[in-house]
Amino acid sequence: MDILVMGGTRFVGKPLVAQLLAEGHRLTLFTRGNKPAPAGVEHLVGDRSTPEGLQQLEGRSFDVIVDSSGRTLEDSRAVVERTGAPRHRFVYVSSAGVYADSELWPLDEDSPTDPNSRHAGKAETEAWLRQQGIPFTSFRPTYIVGPGNYNPVESWFFDRIVHGRPVPLPGDGSTITQLGHVGDLAAAMARCIEVDAAANRIYNCTGRQGITFRGLVHAAARAAGVDSAAVEIRSFDPAGLDKKARKAFPLRLAHFLTDITRVRRELAWEPEFDLDATLADSYANDYAKRMPTTPDFSADAALIG
Repeated sequence: MDILVMGGTRFVGKPLVAQLLAEGHRLTLFTRGNKPAPAGVEHLVGDRSTPEGLQQLEGRSFDVIVDSSGRTLEDSRAVVERTGAPRHRFVYVSSAGVYADSELWPLDEDSPTDPNSRHAGKAETEAWLRQQGIPFTSFRPTYIVGPGNYNPVESWFFDRIVHGRPVPLPGDGSTITQLGHVGDLAAAMARCIEVDAAANRIYNCTGRQGITFRGLVHAAARAAGVDSAAVEIRSFDPAGLDKKARKAFPLRLAHFLTDITRVRRELAWEPEFDLDATLADSYANDYAKRMPTTPDFSADAALIG
């Protein structure tokens, strides 16, 4: 198939593009040009946020459009206005961050969404694709980690563990979060193109299990080859923290757990990586190769003094 990938040279895009090329698809990548594109693809360089940048797509048509970098409805709509609807499928990377707070866990794809979420633009994009009758498949990951992650999730924990610093955790560390491996998300995205039943479906896509913050510290220590008993955990009270201080901790301070039954059943997909394997891969194939010698720990003072 002729596939346009908006993005494709960073994080999720890299394993996805590699898999699509291995499956024999013809790829066009649209990026800012900050990273080299792999051999065997057409590489369009431009700024998708400007009409001038998207001009290169005018009149082009594709079987599949993969949008891994759009954050708002306008981001994706501007692409479709120039290429027309894809002939087969629009594959979209949304976020589990669209869901509203809940007292019921895990969240499934029918759980209420939050119109005030900072990810609301992704839910609006999903609704627009459905309204327009454009066949789409959307993925709502929780925290996706692994080699190439530019969101400091696992590296935040590695920094403190490797450098012998205390790890700040909210409350008693029993809050549950959920991580998934970037390669597993890419595999599900590639798989959905081949499954007709995936048209007009939304999928939670992440690891099989959740883990407490305290458990995440222990798992990160194992990945780094550090005795978890030697890692100091310091509790902080999230109540009353201002927004800036809250951002000093890399994860949301509430439970974040989704049900991935639908994607496993309908795509016949299973995560290859469990949590320990996910963190071990991220540490060995990313963090250990670029280990910062002097991370900035100054923001920790807002949490633990």
